[in-house]
Amino acid sequence: MSHQTGIKANEELKKFFAKCKDGKIRYVKVSILEEQLVKESYKEIKHSWEKDFEKYMPQLVEENQPCYILFRLDGKDSSGYEWLFISWCPDTAPVRQKMLYASTKATLKQEFGSAQIKEELHATMPSEVTLNGYLKHKKMSSEPAPLSMREEELQELRKNEMNTEINIDTKQQTLGGVVFPLVDVAKQAISDMKDGTYNYIQLKIDIESETIHLVSAENIALEKLPSKVPTDGGRYHLFNFKHTHEGDYMENIVFIYSMPGYSCPIKERMLYSSCKNPLTDTITILGLEIAKKLEIDSGDELTEKNLYDEVHPITNLHRPKFAKPKGPANRGPKRITKNQ
Repeated sequence: MSHQTGIKANEELKKFFAKCKDGKIRYVKVSILEEQLVKESYKEIKHSWEKDFEKYMPQLVEENQPCYILFRLDGKDSSGYEWLFISWCPDTAPVRQKMLYASTKATLKQEFGSAQIKEELHATMPSEVTLNGYLKHKKMSSEPAPLSMREEELQELRKNEMNTEINIDTKQQTLGGVVFPLVDVAKQAISDMKDGTYNYIQLKIDIESETIHLVSAENIALEKLPSKVPTDGGRYHLFNFKHTHEGDYMENIVFIYSMPGYSCPIKERMLYSSCKNPLTDTITILGLEIAKKLEIDSGDELTEKNLYDEVHPITNLHRPKFAKPKGPANRGPKRITKNQ
């Protein structure tokens, strides 16, 4: 989920956007100042877009300060000239600035006119806003995205399913899970979380009544999340992970199943494991979209980096293929024995 800040373009910028439609403007740099989108600088067309890009772009970005740049390309379509939207958000910028610019980006695109924006570039390093950096970005964007490890496993599984022959002698049993109902208070908390009232919910199984109860519903900082994981029993957690990804402000609901090793009784571990999938299905039906499901042993695993890596996994493009293990060493020819 992406959210906006309510920051709008001031009147000067709106009028300038209308002027950009005549095709004489090469770029306009936009910043956020006093809770408004303002025009910081602009240049008219001098040469081809490649030459102007190479000349102007590197000097427009500052080391610690995010900004937006709308750069006019030379192509046209039914909507008019095509524009490149650049979101400059250096890693050295303050976190508040990065969040502010990420969550205002959609508003700026709407104010300018999304139909005219042909491409987008999110840059965090100066090398990415050079002509070579942009051309490299275009080349990578045109290539099909590589499969993640999980996607490759699912693809292989589908192949195996298609090649499997089923006969009447084959017996297969699938355990879909045990369905324990949510109590009304827990359902209401999930509904409130969907509306933004809470960013954290904890649930537990009442084994005697075979129901799932609400432990807590509150707003907590990410740093407090590990302390919410108990060390003496299983729990289910829902956490709204707020962060930025590729220049966009994101809010993703993460479902966490915590079970502290083998210190819990076997029955409890089995019930929590079996109820997990039916519970997430119920949460989805109640309107709360789950972006990622995690299983942890302790709260120490719930760091900002780990959550980010789970929600936005990095695909290893150079992961080596599985090598078939070697067979036993050759021990020479088999001996021939005579029957006695």
